[in-house]
Amino acid sequence: MPPESGNGFTSAARAPAAARRWLATGSSADPDARTAGRDATRQALGGPDPGLLIVYCGAAHDPVALLAGVREVAPEAPLIGCSSKAIITSDRRRQAGVVVMALGGPGFSVATAAATGAATRQREVGARIAGCAAQVDHRPYQVLLLLTDGLASDQEEILAGAYSTVGASVPLVGGVACPATTVRRTFHLHGGEVLTDAAVGAAIGSDAPFGVGLRHGWRKVGAPMIVTRSTNGDVFTLDGQPALPAYLRRLGAPVRAYTDPVAFNDFSRTRPIGVRRRIGEEVRNVSSTDGLDGGWLRSNGEVPEGGVVWPMEGDEDSVVAAAGEACRDAVAALGGRPPLGLLAFDCVARAEMLGTEGMRREVGRMVDQADGVPMAGFYTWGEIARVRGINGFHNQSLVVLAVG
Repeated sequence: MPPESGNGFTSAARAPAAARRWLATGSSADPDARTAGRDATRQALGGPDPGLLIVYCGAAHDPVALLAGVREVAPEAPLIGCSSKAIITSDRRRQAGVVVMALGGPGFSVATAAATGAATRQREVGARIAGCAAQVDHRPYQVLLLLTDGLASDQEEILAGAYSTVGASVPLVGGVACPATTVRRTFHLHGGEVLTDAAVGAAIGSDAPFGVGLRHGWRKVGAPMIVTRSTNGDVFTLDGQPALPAYLRRLGAPVRAYTDPVAFNDFSRTRPIGVRRRIGEEVRNVSSTDGLDGGWLRSNGEVPEGGVVWPMEGDEDSVVAAAGEACRDAVAALGGRPPLGLLAFDCVARAEMLGTEGMRREVGRMVDQADGVPMAGFYTWGEIARVRGINGFHNQSLVVLAVG
């Protein structure tokens, strides 16, 4: 079999024409969206006939101009992408605004799909996107990459729709698009279109395995608590007591956090809730202060009534360490085969906790674990990793997909 190929993030190297599979990445910090899209794509074309382009960019970019730049270089390649507050690249020296990952070669088979109505038809959208898996040539390994919309509620319903179509045999991996700090919008890219209120996906079949790593870096505090009343992400009582004071007491919160929304947010953003699942804890953020007067908590993800939860806490060191562990787990899942590249989906709440220098440390830890292979990703409003079970939606976690 001809050798596999991968190149560094800013390398202009090209894969051998005979390579069975190739993967490469490119990035640009140019403020002009069209130029950034063109330059990042040109770097990412590591071989002939790209089978998929994955594009992540800052939400403040003009998506139409960005897509035009990408299409100058790769006019026909299948393409998916989305917006984010910040992106992740292998170049730890600078913050790029656009990153493109490209893969191709006869060892991959790819099909893409998009659907609008993510805010109102979640399950239907998930099922429609997952339908593209039926178009992939038979390969021994397959994964479904999902990019959903953070302005839509009930993200688990999108995953349930996807699961209803592909079942347990296909892992689901991906992230939730988020807006920029100054621009309250999200967008998705599919083919030559810019979409809003949408989700996009790519089914990827491969001759070699995929590996998924999931870590969060948070620690359980105290004994488990029973969710005695909840609806979706709204938690009203824990152990029969009003949820908000029960949560704050367990974590030893300052008095102001009970009544002051700013103090509550400052305290809770590094203290999520872990929901017990058979595969481990699914982390849920505590992001809303709507319940301060009523004594209830809100999360972006489901906290099931009757479930077992733990308040959790962590610090910069534990969160950074988790980044390296997620990459290591993803690579280990390849069974000894070296990765061609890594895709990372990291929660924006982790980035806000870490700050600029902490983010550099975290990305540096991922780059060290990647050991020179290309890496690309973005900061999300929710992370997707379903290898076992039905759900697979996470908050304040890091998901890594290793392409073997």
